[in-house]
Amino acid sequence: MKSLLVRLTQGLYEQDITDGERPLVEEWHSRGVLEHEDGVYRLPSQYRAGIVSMPQSGSGAWLQVLGANVRDLFVDEHDLGGAQDGDLVIVRRRLGRRGTPSAKVVLVVGRAESYGVAYVTVRNGVKSVLDIRNDHPAGVTLDPAELARCDEGTLFKIDNRTNEIMEVLGNLADPLVDEKIVLAMYNKHDAFDEEVEKLARSFDPVVDAAKFPDRKDLRGLPFCTIDPVTARDFDDAVCYLPESNTLYVAIADVSHYVTPFGPIDAEAIYRGFSIYLPHRSIPMLPRALSETLCSLQPHVDRLAYVFRLVLDPDTLEVTEQELFEAIIHSRRRFTYEEVDRFFEGKLAARNDDEKSVMSYLNPLHELTDALRAKRLRVGFDFRSEELEMTLDEQQNIVETHVAEETPSHALIEDCMLLANKAAASMFDRGVFRIHEPPKPSKLQSLFTELAAIGIMVEQKESLKETITAIQEEAKKRGLQAEVDTLIIRAQQRARYAPDNVGHFGLGFERYTHFTSPIRRYSDLIVHRLLKAIQAGDKEESSYVLRNIDALCFAISDKEREAADIELRFMDRKFARWAEAHRNETVEARLLGTDPDLDAETTSPLRGAHLKLSTDTPLLLFDDIEARIDNINLATAKIHASFEKRIASHAGVSGERP
Repeated sequence: MKSLLVRLTQGLYEQDITDGERPLVEEWHSRGVLEHEDGVYRLPSQYRAGIVSMPQSGSGAWLQVLGANVRDLFVDEHDLGGAQDGDLVIVRRRLGRRGTPSAKVVLVVGRAESYGVAYVTVRNGVKSVLDIRNDHPAGVTLDPAELARCDEGTLFKIDNRTNEIMEVLGNLADPLVDEKIVLAMYNKHDAFDEEVEKLARSFDPVVDAAKFPDRKDLRGLPFCTIDPVTARDFDDAVCYLPESNTLYVAIADVSHYVTPFGPIDAEAIYRGFSIYLPHRSIPMLPRALSETLCSLQPHVDRLAYVFRLVLDPDTLEVTEQELFEAIIHSRRRFTYEEVDRFFEGKLAARNDDEKSVMSYLNPLHELTDALRAKRLRVGFDFRSEELEMTLDEQQNIVETHVAEETPSHALIEDCMLLANKAAASMFDRGVFRIHEPPKPSKLQSLFTELAAIGIMVEQKESLKETITAIQEEAKKRGLQAEVDTLIIRAQQRARYAPDNVGHFGLGFERYTHFTSPIRRYSDLIVHRLLKAIQAGDKEESSYVLRNIDALCFAISDKEREAADIELRFMDRKFARWAEAHRNETVEARLLGTDPDLDAETTSPLRGAHLKLSTDTPLLLFDDIEARIDNINLATAKIHASFEKRIASHAGVSGERP
């Protein structure tokens, strides 16, 4: 339903309406909510579609508008038309009024979250079924006799549109059920339909170069891949020729195998992104493609879409670029750790293949270091810490640690940034990766937060200079990561858009995602568009672009879903860890003070989020000791009480209230 509303906001062609959607479209059109012109249905300008969000206190609600980057609309309690929190609605804007933009609900069309998870609980001797998202009663169809037979902690997957139970997931007491919970909330699944698997297995597993005479044969170049040790899907490979300052970036040619409207493509659109949990991945594409035929594995021929980039050694500008379909043969699969050991002089070539690759790694390292230094003169270097989690066989936490960015990570990152920039230069409308500058109100809130910890902001001539000065002051106080987190929170979220507005964080005028078509649907669309442009096929490129507005909104939404699943899974694991350490004291750092006190554990385990209660005035980034009091395994919330301040963080000034 959400997808339909987004497409109707942008304009939906008749031929793109599914059989299931057609009755709704026709009904809404008959009621005057949709206009129909030149074969396109769309919401008139006075209407908006969105999700109702009701605050915990106060009257009325807000409408999160779908399909358009506009301000939320206020809906008075008398104009809700029976809509509840989380409902999908169509509203009519109230025009000509001063003050906050407002609207009136004209249609309630469904639920924003089509699927949910509910669990059986016993409180005061009474059994009930609660929504796992918020602990509110779930509107599930379950008669008293059925409820009486359910054990406490029984989990159900719910269809929110019908309030019917779709599946019994297991019991809350079982740590293995956490994965089922987070996937069920978004109706995600690991397994592919047999039709999709059969098609993925139907391709010849051996790439025969003789069958691709029109592709450039680059098998003579010493490509290599550099990825995490656990990686199985290798999207990208690189090769550098120092003598000519030529960098080749080869990307898996997924679009050769996954064609529009086929069963694999339909599933890829639905998934949008691969999901990476601590113990395994849930791929966007069947593993026969993602981990085998499309993956740029070593010592086998593979189809690739390749950028050849020639750089000026003095200016580091790309003076020549060429994009072509090719066949490559990777000589070596490196892990990040291996390349770092090579840079430290602790890894030597064992054969001619490794020697051919290692001969250019140091020159490439020097090049990417220089590119990074140049990029950071206009872009930003934020220390956004990524937490990694190790689980045992029962999927309980063994340890957590912060992922370290090393020279090997930086090398690959800057190679990929070059290719993404080059791809973005080839079209004026398509799928751009944009990041808009922070809004003034968010910046003001940031400056207020910084002032509270003694960092007084002196605004410079440019926002770049101001933020750099803040980062330098934070570094003196040992608060680089924490302050960078605040800066990131103040910014708008990067997203996909059909028109370019630049990328604020990177400092790029044009940017897209080209380098990961195995795990991101956005990149696959970019490949298809670029191939159509290169072939001079205006009909195909027009076809790719026809619904590009709605597609960009949908992909951005899928990206948020994938990230939310990954975070929610880890939160569930932290809650189970906390349950095993109830009433124990932990060390933590205060990371949020408004509206509630939020802390993150630093010892004995890093990364668990605590809802903190205390009457003691605390400051942002205070290091404290807290006692774990209560854990709600259903909602994955950990409640703790403040015991004592360990110390005022070094460098934070100002008297405590």
